[in-house]
Amino acid sequence: MTSHLPRTRIQRRNRRAILDAALAVFSQHGFRGATLDRIAAEAGLSKPNLLYYFPSKEAIHETLLAGLLETWLDPLRALDPAGEPIEEILGYVRRKLAMSRDFPRESRLFANEILQGAPRIGPTLDGELKKLVDEKAAVIAGWSGEGRIADVDPWHLIFSIWALTQHYADFDVQVRAVLGPDRGDPFDGAERHLVTLFTRLLTP
Repeated sequence: MTSHLPRTRIQRRNRRAILDAALAVFSQHGFRGATLDRIAAEAGLSKPNLLYYFPSKEAIHETLLAGLLETWLDPLRALDPAGEPIEEILGYVRRKLAMSRDFPRESRLFANEILQGAPRIGPTLDGELKKLVDEKAAVIAGWSGEGRIADVDPWHLIFSIWALTQHYADFDVQVRAVLGPDRGDPFDGAERHLVTLFTRLLTP
């Protein structure tokens, strides 16, 4: 029993190291440019050791995406039909922007998968994701129909929130280059701008 516990801790540590390394490699090089050798080197493990935990590059990528999708859907799940409409939508904007700030590699991993045609998460996009978006779009449409927010297309509103928040992760280098070093953290200005933008858009 005592010998089993340390081995389990090592296995958990190595698995986490592989996934962290793979996230860095996939987000930088994309799925096609990533190799098991690169991932193993980034993780500080031998390739045979890596293959003990994951049989292929595809298996690592699918494990990352599965965990990411749960995290990615949480901010939209938190939109509360019983809340104050504009504050609920602004809360969603803030949560999505915070994810771009805190999880930029995950955002780029997701973007790369979509740009490739979503070969590994296609069923989730038109399954779980579509179901959740349709559910929350119906809530937003209800608010709009009651006159509690302006008349907006709820699906395109959600798409706009994705575009205007994830941009700061997926195009971080461009954003920082254009702003220059003297403008401070781009996310501070982004939040102020997006709150103003969506408040004006949504106010009846």
